Amino acid sequence: MKADQTKILVVDDDDKILFAFREVFKKEGYKTILSSDSYEALEIIKSEQPTIVFMDITMPRLNGLDALELVKQQNPFLPVIIITGYSTMQTAIKAIQNGAFEYLTKPLDVEKIREVTIRALSSVRSFAAPIQQRIIFNADILDRYELVGDSPAMLEIYKLIGSISTTPNHTSVMIVGESGTGKELVARAIHNNSSSSKEPFIGINCTVLPESLLESELFGYEKGAFTGANKRKLGKFEIAYGGTIFLDEIGSLFPNIQQKLLRVIQEREYERLGGNTLVGVSARFIAATNRDLESEVKKGNFREDLYYRLNVAAIHLPPLRARKEDIRILSNYFLSKYDDRLKKSVKGFSDQAMRLLESYSFPGNVRELENLIERAVMLTKGEAILPDVLGEVSFSKFFKPAHLPVISPIFTKSREHVIKTFEKQFLIGQLRKHHGNVTAAAKNSKMSRQNFQRLMNKYRIQAKQFRN
Repeated sequence: MKADQTKILVVDDDDKILFAFREVFKKEGYKTILSSDSYEALEIIKSEQPTIVFMDITMPRLNGLDALELVKQQNPFLPVIIITGYSTMQTAIKAIQNGAFEYLTKPLDVEKIREVTIRALSSVRSFAAPIQQRIIFNADILDRYELVGDSPAMLEIYKLIGSISTTPNHTSVMIVGESGTGKELVARAIHNNSSSSKEPFIGINCTVLPESLLESELFGYEKGAFTGANKRKLGKFEIAYGGTIFLDEIGSLFPNIQQKLLRVIQEREYERLGGNTLVGVSARFIAATNRDLESEVKKGNFREDLYYRLNVAAIHLPPLRARKEDIRILSNYFLSKYDDRLKKSVKGFSDQAMRLLESYSFPGNVRELENLIERAVMLTKGEAILPDVLGEVSFSKFFKPAHLPVISPIFTKSREHVIKTFEKQFLIGQLRKHHGNVTAAAKNSKMSRQNFQRLMNKYRIQAKQFRN
């Protein structure tokens, strides 16, 4: 398709955005049609038949996501690129599910616009097969399962969730990420946005139960299958029905159960322990791990065939240190959550406190940030969270053994501050080293557990902050 035959419709109520698009496409030789109203844009699509559409979400009469649905009813093959100044998980998922070709956030990058335009034109040229009917987005997601973040990395995650949630349940998913990155939240987002959202979501931690108990939990058993089996028990596979089975820490699954799980995924049926009747499985399998399963496969610790069966659709969750631009929005999200839950009146963060948060590496990822903000809200007396209640974050940034902070010309006050700073930093260092195991930390410190715990209570340090 020649450039002068290409018509691009841009729909936005911001004149500056319309002007910018027109200038970009003028240089490329494309004909640009501009509209500031979604209803008008629908009429233009009918009459002008544009090659590509760029459409903003926030419009005065009809928002872009609803307009997208109507566009797809008119012309399911027309590439529509959704643009927005405020990205959320739900809008990204809904855009992809409703058939958006791409989803861009403002401020818009000229090179990104050109790249997306080229891809959209290529799809128009090569399009042959009809697309599947899109599943309507389910907006009834519980707030506690909301993913938060508007970084480019999270935007890609949202789009993946949107794509995967439209697939049938036999498409298995593998979620890979460090502890605390939100793997279960992603699994729930896939479930809640799928056509099976009304069915059960069954979570199973593969590290909690011994092999025999885990097997009976998964498969269930018949009456008399073993001593103590006084009646039939349904397993998690059966309880999930047509919903989702979430296998957390799949890398720890016992070899015998790995083999049985492989057969269930392949055959979509199994037998209860002690039974002969085949039970069908129609749920989606979503597995999660913080391990490098490819390495585990090479070492012989994880079945290669099971790995590929689970890894049909893969999501790699970035650690928080790789998307630091999300720290501010996450911090405010958790502040609102715990300010309400703890009945406080905290309005926000001081500039210094936010700078500290944004400069910290968060080895425990989002879970560590949430625990830290919960504690900060609890300890804050005024309207703003200050650095002194950020504990580990504050000390990791400023505590240097060779430089003692002098906060007062009065000797006793400065000495007391230095001692407190040392004690807090020492406790934090030991707890981090031993992953929140108080007994091990106290032993390594040559202290009694009682004295170590007393100091923790003194500084309101919780072991759970370091368990990741």
